[in-house]
Amino acid sequence: MSKKLFTTYEQKLLKKNPYVKSVSEKGITYTDEFKALAIKEYEAGKGPKRIFEDAGFDIEAVGMERVHSSLKRWKIAYQTNGASGLEDSRKYHSGRPLERELSLEEKYARLEAQNALLKAENELLKKIDLAERMLRKKK
Repeated sequence: MSKKLFTTYEQKLLKKNPYVKSVSEKGITYTDEFKALAIKEYEAGKGPKRIFEDAGFDIEAVGMERVHSSLKRWKIAYQTNGASGLEDSRKYHSGRPLERELSLEEKYARLEAQNALLKAENELLKKIDLAERMLRKKK
């Protein structure tokens, strides 16, 4: 991650760009639309600096390191997962637990999985115990 921190003025300037979702002192979150556009233009032969300038970004404010690292990260994500790799996955994985009531089938499936895990743990503990007893006998 870039060590450059954004001033309040730079944050306001960047927030005005339609390709920016949000800006903090430490980072920029770009729109999925911009990421896809940047990849398309890069594959057409445009350089990273030119892509960001054409999108209305002030390179001085963003910083060249951030421009290059962002495009590099997006290229890898695009090559690995296609267009879905460019989407901001944070909106799908908030880390909050389910608030809805589980159906009986879902509850049963969870209990089955938990039961299988506990059985596997018990088997592992038995094997460890047996191995320890065998070592004690050898001594």
